[in-house]
Amino acid sequence: MLVYALVNKENRIYVGMTKNLNKRLSDHNFGRVFSTKGFRPWKVLYYEECGDRRNSRMREKYLKSGIGKEFLKNKLMPK
Repeated sequence: MLVYALVNKENRIYVGMTKNLNKRLSDHNFGRVFSTKGFRPWKVLYYEECGDRRNSRMREKYLKSGIGKEFLKNKLMPK
């Protein structure tokens, strides 16, 4: 499983998990994901392999937290 972070042109960040990142990115950009379809287009900001679903879910929850979002903003987004 992968945990991923997407970003759009307004620097909105979306975090999720998937087995197939290319398909999932396509789903987001074609409006097949309710929570992101109003903010398209998306591009991959960050992803990491987390092994099983349990570890992926724990990492996803971290990246969705305030400190996790700060990590993504400060470490990965261009200034």
